[in-house]
Amino acid sequence: MTQTSAAPPAWTTRRATGCPFDPPPARSGLLGREPISRVTLWNGGTAWLVARHADQVALLRDERVSADNRRPSYPSLSAASEATRAHNRAFITMDEPEHNEQRRKFTGDFTIKRMEALRPRIQEIIDELLDAMEESGPPADLVTSFALPLPSLVICELLGVPYEDHAFFQRASAYLVDTRSTVEDALTASTELVEYLGDLVERKVSAPGDDLLSRLATGYLATGLSTREECANEARLLLVAGHETTANMIALGTCALLQHPEQLAAVRDGDPRLVAGAVEELLRYLTITHMGRRRVALADIEIGGTTIRAGDAVICAGDLANRDPEVFEDPDELRVDRQARRHLAFGSGPHQCLGQNLARVELQLAYPALLRRFPGLRLDRPLTEIPFRTDMAVYGVHELPVAW
Repeated sequence: MTQTSAAPPAWTTRRATGCPFDPPPARSGLLGREPISRVTLWNGGTAWLVARHADQVALLRDERVSADNRRPSYPSLSAASEATRAHNRAFITMDEPEHNEQRRKFTGDFTIKRMEALRPRIQEIIDELLDAMEESGPPADLVTSFALPLPSLVICELLGVPYEDHAFFQRASAYLVDTRSTVEDALTASTELVEYLGDLVERKVSAPGDDLLSRLATGYLATGLSTREECANEARLLLVAGHETTANMIALGTCALLQHPEQLAAVRDGDPRLVAGAVEELLRYLTITHMGRRRVALADIEIGGTTIRAGDAVICAGDLANRDPEVFEDPDELRVDRQARRHLAFGSGPHQCLGQNLARVELQLAYPALLRRFPGLRLDRPLTEIPFRTDMAVYGVHELPVAW
C-alpha cells in the first residue's frame, strides 16, 4: 500500500510549529471572532465550523442534526473516508431510532460496573508491559512498547479478537485513520478488516467464548437479527476505536506531562481521585479527536446568531470547545486539579462515546503506573523532533522516544 503526500486543509490540523498541544492560532481565534464560520473541505464543498462549547452541545443533542454519513452533503474527512463509508456504516453514523437500536447491542458490555471490574486485569497487562520495558532498558519507543499494546490487548480480550493478529489490524487501522491514504489503499484495508472480522464472528456462532463478539454472533447473527456485514462493521468500529484513541492518549498525555513537571508529579504521586480528575483534564487539554464531529442539518437551525440551512454540513470542533474560556478558566493551561468533566472529548448527546468508561479506566491506571515505575522518565529527543500525528484523524505521536 502507498500513501499520498497531500496534507489535509490547514484548518483541520494542529500546529506544525510552536506548542503541539494547542489548536492552530487562526482556528483558536474563531472562539471570539467568528464562533460559527464557513470552511472549505477537501473536495471544494463547504461546512459550518462550530467553535463554542454551548453551541456544540446544543447541536450534538438536536434531533434535527444527522450523523448519517450516507447523506450527500455529509462532510467526509477525505476521499478515502468517503470511499469506505459503506464499511463505516455502524451505529456511530446512524440516526434515531436505528442508532439506539444498534447501540443497545453493546451498552451492557461497556457499563461503568463492567469496566471497573476489568481494573485488576488491565493492571496486570500494564505491569507486564512495564516489566518488559524495564528489562529491555532505555531508550524505548513508548508507543510500541506501552501505549499501543496496552489498549490493543485490552480490546482484543474484550471483543474476543486474537492478539496474535495485532500487526494486521493495527496496520489496517492506520490506513483508515490516515488522512493521506489513497482511496485504493483505504478500501483495501477496510475490506480486509471487515472480511477478517466477519469470518471471526461467523466462527464464534459454533464456538462461542466469553467475549463481546461471541455474544454478537449467538445473539444476533445466529438468530438472523443482524447480517454478517452488519456484525463485521460494528466489530470494526469497536476494534479500531478501542485501540487507536486510547493509545494516542497514553503517549500524547505522557508527552504533555513531561513538559509540565509539577503536573506530572501530581499524577505520579496523587491518590486515585486526583488521578481520575487529571485524566479528565488531559482529555480536555489534548482533544485527540481533532478533526471534529461531523453532521448534516436536517432543518433550518438558528444558533449563535447564524442560520444553518437544511442540508448544510456541520463540523463541531471539539478541540475549540474544550478551550472555550466561557467554560474553562485559563483554558490553554494544563491543570490536573481542574474540574474538567464538562469537556467534549467524548462528544455529547446520544452519540457520546460508547467506550468512554473503558478509556477512563485504562488511562487512570496507565499514567501513574508508568510514572512510578520510571520516576526519571524523559524524552530522548527534543520536543521539536517528535513526529506528531497532524496527518491522522486521531491526534497523537507516531513515536515517543523516551529514556529513564
